[in-house]
Amino acid sequence: MDYTPFSLLIDVGWISVLMILGNILRNRIRIFQQLLLPAPITAGLLGLVFGPEVLGWINFSNQIGSYTTLLIAVVFASMAYSMELNGSVSKGARNMWSYSTGMFMAQWGIFILLGVYLFQPVFDTEGWFGMMLPVGFVGGFGTAAAVGSSLEGVGAEAASSLGFTSATIGTLVAIIGGVIVANWGIRKGKATEMQGELPADLRSGYIANEADRPSIGKATTNPSAIEPLALHGGFVIFTVLVAYLANQGINHLWPSVSIPLFAMSFVVGLLGRVALRLFRRPNYLDKETVSSISGAATDYLIAFGIASIVPAAIADYWIPLVLLFVLGTVFCVFFLFVMSPIYFGKSWLERGLFGWGWATAAVATGIALLKMVDPKLKSGTLNEYGVAYVGFAPFEIGMTILAPIMVIAGFTAGFGWISLLIAVVVLGVAFALKWVPVKDSGVSTPSPAE
Repeated sequence: MDYTPFSLLIDVGWISVLMILGNILRNRIRIFQQLLLPAPITAGLLGLVFGPEVLGWINFSNQIGSYTTLLIAVVFASMAYSMELNGSVSKGARNMWSYSTGMFMAQWGIFILLGVYLFQPVFDTEGWFGMMLPVGFVGGFGTAAAVGSSLEGVGAEAASSLGFTSATIGTLVAIIGGVIVANWGIRKGKATEMQGELPADLRSGYIANEADRPSIGKATTNPSAIEPLALHGGFVIFTVLVAYLANQGINHLWPSVSIPLFAMSFVVGLLGRVALRLFRRPNYLDKETVSSISGAATDYLIAFGIASIVPAAIADYWIPLVLLFVLGTVFCVFFLFVMSPIYFGKSWLERGLFGWGWATAAVATGIALLKMVDPKLKSGTLNEYGVAYVGFAPFEIGMTILAPIMVIAGFTAGFGWISLLIAVVVLGVAFALKWVPVKDSGVSTPSPAE
């Protein structure tokens, strides 16, 4: 069936209905309130169950997985225009860079080596098998597609299926574990933005008192010239377009180079912000309005991302897969409860929970979990990650490109050792340069059993 504009209408229409249903469930059913389950997550899970991959009751198109690429680009383009660029953000970004890059490289390094030295001799799997954990967990569906297809091209027939299975399990681990940790953190007063008993409107998701309803932004233009929302939306969409065209140009010149659209959108957005200052219109865009656009894109991103999961059961690998996923989850739990307090001190929960989300699934999942403990994104976590990503991007892009090349070249084990060494060095930078807030982090490790 051909994809048409009406296919887009059907996809967006159904996911919108499911988000409304998710909000009603949050408003009416106690278990949803106790879990603080955001409507987009509920919508995504319902879309997965009712969609073509399970029950087949909703006829989504085969393009819903590609929407997330554009939506995450909208989120980061918006962030470039709305984020605060000050000393505190820069300082926090240093630790975020060390933590994110170190965790990312450690996950790749450790599990590549486990694949070579544990899974291959014990379970007779291929040498690249352990790599499927970071491909699906910290890499996500995009990396699973990129690495899997490259390996399949040289005869690794199960690579894509294993990668997508890993990404699917990682997403479920992210959501279930993240919801548990978020609720524990709020109850125990670990969240800096949300502590103690939650107000009724936060539990139910509905602000009944009209006087308490906040504004989602201010108009910067007279509607007789252009509707303010159209102006702000136009700026963001144009930013993504320029980023896409820039990527196309780079890919034309260097076919082997692939830069994530959301990363390029963030860079182009920062350049757009500079341009507004040069034209002496630094406040031409209202930050709250841009943030509202970003929030809406995030909600659809989460819903479509979960609904587009493709369950793939690989019978021949189920025993090593279970062990692989258990070890991967233990690794992510360690970084959440041990490394996060060390690197971020008193504000560890928001940053650690965001890191948990993308370490097990994707940046979009990390944002969804972050919003559970920081609904208005006031903690600065995303701002810090946006700045840190400039230094993190080469590692992410490099691993996606190099991983299949190293396997094909027969250098899998060496690649694992180099990755692990880089992780140790990067994590150590925060200690060597005294970025780590040792006094704030304390010596005791938090546990959900507290």
